Amino acid sequence: MGVGSEIWDTLKKRGHIILPLIVLLIATWSRFESYQWVERLQYAVFDTFMKIEAREYDPEAGVRIVDIDDESLERIGQWPWSRIKLATMINNLKQAGAAVVAFDVVFAEQDRTSPRVAAEEWTVFEGAEDLVEQVRQLPDFDEYFASFLEASNPIVLGFVLTGGKLHRVPQQRGNFAYRGDDDPRLFLDKYVGAVSNLPILEKAAAGAGSINVVPEIDGIIRRVPLLFQLSEDLIPEEQHSGVPGLYPSLVLEALRTVQGKKTTKIRTSSGIDKEKEALVRQHRGINFIQVGSARVPTDLRGRIWLHTTGHRSERYVPAWKVLAGDFDPSFIENKVVFVGASAAGLLDLRTTVLDQTYPGVEIQAEIAEQIILQHFINHPDWAVVPEIIFIIVLGILLIFLMPRAGALRSAITGGAFVVTAFAVSWYMFTQENLLFDPVYPSASTMLVYLSGSLVIFMQTEAAKALAEAERARVRTAFSTYLSPDLVNQLAEEPERLKLGGETKTLTFLFCDVRGFTTISESFKGNPQGLTVLINRFLTPLTNEILDRNGTIDKYMGDCIMAFWNAPLDVAEQEKKACDAALAMFEVLHALNEVRRGEAEEEGKPFLALNIGIGLNTGECVVGNMGSDQRFDYSVLGDAVNLAARLEGQSKGYGVGVVIGPDTAAATRDDFAVLELDLIMVKGKKEAVDIYTVIGRKEMRDSPEFADMAALHQEMLDVYRQQRWEEAEEMMSRLEGRLDGAMDGFYAIYRERIADYRQNPLPADWDGVFVATTK
Repeated sequence: MGVGSEIWDTLKKRGHIILPLIVLLIATWSRFESYQWVERLQYAVFDTFMKIEAREYDPEAGVRIVDIDDESLERIGQWPWSRIKLATMINNLKQAGAAVVAFDVVFAEQDRTSPRVAAEEWTVFEGAEDLVEQVRQLPDFDEYFASFLEASNPIVLGFVLTGGKLHRVPQQRGNFAYRGDDDPRLFLDKYVGAVSNLPILEKAAAGAGSINVVPEIDGIIRRVPLLFQLSEDLIPEEQHSGVPGLYPSLVLEALRTVQGKKTTKIRTSSGIDKEKEALVRQHRGINFIQVGSARVPTDLRGRIWLHTTGHRSERYVPAWKVLAGDFDPSFIENKVVFVGASAAGLLDLRTTVLDQTYPGVEIQAEIAEQIILQHFINHPDWAVVPEIIFIIVLGILLIFLMPRAGALRSAITGGAFVVTAFAVSWYMFTQENLLFDPVYPSASTMLVYLSGSLVIFMQTEAAKALAEAERARVRTAFSTYLSPDLVNQLAEEPERLKLGGETKTLTFLFCDVRGFTTISESFKGNPQGLTVLINRFLTPLTNEILDRNGTIDKYMGDCIMAFWNAPLDVAEQEKKACDAALAMFEVLHALNEVRRGEAEEEGKPFLALNIGIGLNTGECVVGNMGSDQRFDYSVLGDAVNLAARLEGQSKGYGVGVVIGPDTAAATRDDFAVLELDLIMVKGKKEAVDIYTVIGRKEMRDSPEFADMAALHQEMLDVYRQQRWEEAEEMMSRLEGRLDGAMDGFYAIYRERIADYRQNPLPADWDGVFVATTK
């Protein structure tokens, strides 16, 4: 046997391990490389997160936008406007108390409406020499604007860095200082061109910052740079102080000037190796920027993630209103104000995660808000560590599981880990504002799984058949007495089912039709019609129980027995049972109205269907009960028997629903619950408090019910003290309230008092009524 044959035999025997291991190693190594398709998948996930959980707009951030919108252009005229108008705008903003005004526009050319500039055009006219000379003596608009800038500081101007021709080198008004061995310029793209403001304006302003906003490879703005680099070769000698060629963004400069700071501090990584600059750029970079009191964590290239709120009109005031002085000064007072354009013709519309067309000035405003609110979304450079750990751990786990558990279970396990990866990523985003990539680790482990499943495909099919059989077994066993939703839950998670009996606290419902014997006698010659009637009213009553996660135990002729909290746990079981009971009366009333109409059309007497309901909560044994040949999922316990007895008492108390003490205690804050009596039901040796429920929370919270409940309880107190006249007087005041919901009860109590007068009770009577019927 040759070496080749031995290798082939090993591959056949261990291929389900070797092939996935090779894939795992390649995937782990490749994680350190950047691939465009991986970035696009990451962006798809991150974009989805930010769409679902957009940043909530907070006006307290104190950032506003003066908008050069289409209406302003229509009112004021085409852009650029005269510097006189812009000086008026600044004056009005500063009069309103603006903390800083930052222009998301560039004043690169002289004002064409300035007298000196306009006069040059007039020299073509003969005889205009004197007029031209006079006009030239008039104040220059740019000088006038510069004087306003200097007098109104802090004012910040914007400039644009380009990869083309250098128009004018922007002036550096503030200083930079960095801590760390790595020069921050190593991690920034280098620009070789710039379009900046007139020197007279830049000198007058408190600062200037770049308004560049760089989209990702798909054209969407996700990260916004706070630092920029202009080639050091282009910087004049007189500007070589600090960090030559390093410039702030417009936002960073606005926040520096508004705090009155001179220096912006940068923290970078340490231990640079000048000979390995490319490697340094990949694994080292900028950590954070300190501008005054604001600490701004960035990515390695000095960018922060834009967590957009989407377009919010609350940030804006139209420029024409500012020029006209027609705005609320409090809207501007102590605010960071950006001046920019949303007008489509001025070509400053960008694409963000939430908006296809988004004003560039609003991006600047949002970045300022995030810094002021200290709300940052970070994709930390150390995130690669947990991602690699995830790939290795899950990859090895899948390699171990696939030959033992089969492809299906391995897929479920892998899927669970993938879901966990996305869930953790979502949690870290929503709770910690951190972006973790769930895509590459998930894709890598998927490749590990697919490579392994190629070898054990038949095991996968067998495991799938077993899983389907288990689901079918659960569905068959429970589909007849559980709601479809609960059946589906059990089918997906059969481990939640405990067969053979367990002790649980359940809420029980017994419902019986009153006077059903009389109704059934009217169908003596039509037994099929009686069956149709029973099904007709049991179906809607059953639906109300199932819709509230109840379990139907059995039907006993015209009686329904149901319970909550088994076989699956049901939160707030008592409330759902009470709600179901009230809903059953509502659907029965609707059914009676339909039957009344049918009886009138057919000329037959109408017999209304009336029900009584008993509810009780308590411990019982629940599970499969019966013989080896036949069994049912049912319940046993004293609490069940009490519920049945309470249903029997509903007629004797003139109410529709009678509930036990534990049910009442759990529902009285959300339902209109009234005490009925202290009763010893037949077959019991101890008395229990019983109650009724007559309405939902709207009734319970009404002043009418509050008054009635207080008087009702007082009536019961004097009744138990055998003060019959007072009890009758209080019942007279209670009767008719809430549409007479308790009038039947009060009538029964009047009868009981009349009997007690004929047959007086002992003086030490404890208030217990002993029931003589079930």
